[in-house]
Amino acid sequence: MIRVIAGEQEHVAHNYHPLPVVISRGEGAWVTDVEGKRYLDLLSAYSALNFGHGHPALLAAAQEQLNRLTLTSRAYHNDRLGPFAAALAELCGKEVVLPMNTGAEAVETGIKVARAWGYRVKGIAADAATIVVAHGNFHGRTTTIVGFSDDPDAHGDFGPFTPGFVPVPFGDAAAIEAAITPETAAVLIEPIQGEAGIVIPPEGYLRAVREICTRHNVLFIADEIQSGLGRVGETFACDREGVVPDVYLLGKALGGGILPVSAVVADRDVLGVIRPGEHGSTFGGNPLAAAVGLRVVEMLKTGEFQNRAKLLGDHLASRLEGLVGHGVTGVRVAGLWAGVDIDPAQGTGREIAERLIARGVLVKDTHGQTIRIAPPLVIRSTELDWAVEQLRVVLAG
Repeated sequence: MIRVIAGEQEHVAHNYHPLPVVISRGEGAWVTDVEGKRYLDLLSAYSALNFGHGHPALLAAAQEQLNRLTLTSRAYHNDRLGPFAAALAELCGKEVVLPMNTGAEAVETGIKVARAWGYRVKGIAADAATIVVAHGNFHGRTTTIVGFSDDPDAHGDFGPFTPGFVPVPFGDAAAIEAAITPETAAVLIEPIQGEAGIVIPPEGYLRAVREICTRHNVLFIADEIQSGLGRVGETFACDREGVVPDVYLLGKALGGGILPVSAVVADRDVLGVIRPGEHGSTFGGNPLAAAVGLRVVEMLKTGEFQNRAKLLGDHLASRLEGLVGHGVTGVRVAGLWAGVDIDPAQGTGREIAERLIARGVLVKDTHGQTIRIAPPLVIRSTELDWAVEQLRVVLAG
């Protein structure tokens, strides 16, 4: 097992605690380390690699655009942004796209949009707007975002924080309604909480949030950065309850695992509150990102990846549920996205992840006892079977 690689230990800031494997190549659902050992990737870069490593259609789109034009900034028009925005808006059933780069930028943009909408459309008094958020959330690492996180590792020693956020328990629609006041501009939630351990809210929660937001004239903002774009067996996690939010926040898989691409997607009556000069990004909407993003949308429009995630997710769930009581205390599965709670008697989630490396499987721990499973949507059922068998062996070991 490889522990370090030259230069990283000495010259890369220690803001991550990577698992001890050094990857040099990837193809489909598999990666290879610098010593030639292959591993089945069950993390997919936190859903950024929904289509696997090096998908030929995405590489072709990127290579074609690399040879033409990569960046103009938004000071000029480029010929790729319009087609991308039109296709993404159609996929979301919305009218307007505001392109950015990272997921955190999409969330920050959504917050700005919500506040501007609150003041300019709803009529909230200046600097009084609030946004309801959920306990256990993970929306990114900027100072504004970590200020409404309840993870001490996320916000300790990074204050003072931006006011205006009201946290309530995740999955409790009544708590959301109780938190809404005339100053509430938006409710910002993950339809399924990823970093928290694939926490799935009760059936009907999203429908209740949609109804509450509509009734109180409050924007429903869905952070689908990890859960969206095919991961849960639907295009969006909100689709599981037939719900359409006012604002989608998208990222990760939108860049095809090639480069960071994110977006805020809504109708004109919401995104139209942002005026020229009030928000932007040098790289947001660049032609390379737009070309790759357009190909991602085209691939999703076929429904192939959503169907694979649904069918293979059912298959994965049936296999993982057999481990409950045998080193596993609980399993939560939505499409090809699973949180597996490890019995403390077996070790921590980190220790289980490290043991799986030796057996050629890559997963990642979160919150101590949970490991996350989020393989590329191109994985095969036989590969899932093999991976679960490796976990069974490790737990029995």
